[in-house]
Amino acid sequence: MRSSWWYRFSFFLVLLVVSGLSVVPTVFNHNEETKYPIKSKINLGLDLQGGLYMIMGIDFKKVFKDEILAYMRKAEFVLQDQGIGSSLGEGDYSNPEDPFYSIKINNPADIQNAKDRIREYFPSIIRLTKENGNELFYGISNMTKTQIEDQSVGKSIEVIRNRIDEFGVTEPEIVSQGKDRIVVALPGVKNIERAKSLIGKTAKLEFKIVNDEVNFPEITSKIEAAKKEGIDFKKGELFSAYLTKLNAYMKDTLPKGYQIAFEKRVSKKTNEITQMIPYVVEEVPQLTGDDLQDAGVQIDQQKNQPYVNLVFKSQGAKRFEDVTGKNLGKRMAVILDGNVYTAPNIQSRIAGGRAQITLGVGNFNKMMKEARDIALVLRAGALPVELEFQEQRTVGPSLGEDSIVKARFAGIVGAFVVFLFILFYYRISGMIALVSLTVNVIFVLACLVGLEATLTLPGIAGIALTIGMAVDANIIIYERIREEVKKGISNYKAVEGGFSQAFWTIIDANITTALAGIALLNFGTGPIRGFAVTLLIGIFVTVYTSYFLGNLMFEFYMNKVEGQELSI
Repeated sequence: MRSSWWYRFSFFLVLLVVSGLSVVPTVFNHNEETKYPIKSKINLGLDLQGGLYMIMGIDFKKVFKDEILAYMRKAEFVLQDQGIGSSLGEGDYSNPEDPFYSIKINNPADIQNAKDRIREYFPSIIRLTKENGNELFYGISNMTKTQIEDQSVGKSIEVIRNRIDEFGVTEPEIVSQGKDRIVVALPGVKNIERAKSLIGKTAKLEFKIVNDEVNFPEITSKIEAAKKEGIDFKKGELFSAYLTKLNAYMKDTLPKGYQIAFEKRVSKKTNEITQMIPYVVEEVPQLTGDDLQDAGVQIDQQKNQPYVNLVFKSQGAKRFEDVTGKNLGKRMAVILDGNVYTAPNIQSRIAGGRAQITLGVGNFNKMMKEARDIALVLRAGALPVELEFQEQRTVGPSLGEDSIVKARFAGIVGAFVVFLFILFYYRISGMIALVSLTVNVIFVLACLVGLEATLTLPGIAGIALTIGMAVDANIIIYERIREEVKKGISNYKAVEGGFSQAFWTIIDANITTALAGIALLNFGTGPIRGFAVTLLIGIFVTVYTSYFLGNLMFEFYMNKVEGQELSI
């Protein structure tokens, strides 16, 4: 054999060994505890292994309320920067489709200037609905409402996808359903509660000043009265929904501009809520997660406890410094998704744009996990809206175990029939084709493991198409060789000529298919992309196994028979 043949054979042997080792965990279904150097397996899609299926909805009425609150807080800061004294009034939510909020101008002479400044800084975003003396009432403009409705689903999908990527789920399916629903399918997810927690958290971070001057025994008795009226937090209920009902019930008891928030304490043993400590906090936050730049987990060296370190943007850092400077001696509650995590006393003006979310005391590992989850949802982005879990279920393979078994059996029977026909029609040359087809499948599976791609039913269809294209490439080569033999050319030259003449035909056919696969990969979603991935991998592998590997084996065959016979 020529030295070039040995080089090509050595290259093929390395590829085969690496690929074979890569697919062993998938073929033998190894788990993580198996003592095997390679742990990666082919990820199966929802249709093949099941997982978590959820439908989440958006309550735009609550979105509009939160938006006007946020804009009015920004308007107050704008007026302060312009030297116009003002304070926030109350909201009117009698029409949930069009809520509005008031801002009081301290000096009546500044009213026109205040209106001009608000119009300048928030053009076409909020609109003046009415005036009452020195009190201006604003609502969201129709254009802003339309933008919120159009963008909320798209932004939510993007944020959910970012969180799922960090969660480590491959090939999730996240699609919109109508204008106010999102469908999420997570293949192979086992820790359902944690997945729901990470996906559904709005990551609504708020900094609010605590009012410690209220009559807390009266507040506590009112909360107990609300329980008797059926207003109580029940497991599985949205905590924000409970807070909304409770604050509406206690509106006459609380000072104007304030609301109730809770610090939830959880049992170390049962992980159930054991105590809910009430706080009377501002209705409108001083700062929000919009002012946040980064969030990460750090360890308190003295207490050996994890905490979440927050870094504000430049504008947020300035605002944080101003707020802490104006509220010395008061407490500032750090609230995430309605839960008070900490409420430290403000002892001095805090510069540098940094804050902390402490997690109390408890098991170190559980606290570390909670801190990482909080940092993850804050870092991956806050959901623009609060999502309600309307439907959730753990599903088995959507094809059904019976269908998968039958499909596997049908595939084996089909492959056996094709292989039998090739052996019967091409004899020893057919055996070479069978070896190249088997290697083709091994290489495709190894590529799926290496790329950490997810295999779905359309992906299996792509592999089946790949095998069909590989068979077609072998047929083209073999028929070319037969034509050369019929011309009376020697077996050596016939094989060489057959491969040479078939090369550009194979390349042309595969390039056109690859272009279609690239289009599907770029513009397709979910299972369509899975089909495109296996198709493109199969195309490159087919060209190598059918042409280059086939040529390698024919050279070995011709050398063994010294060109005296050719079984084709």
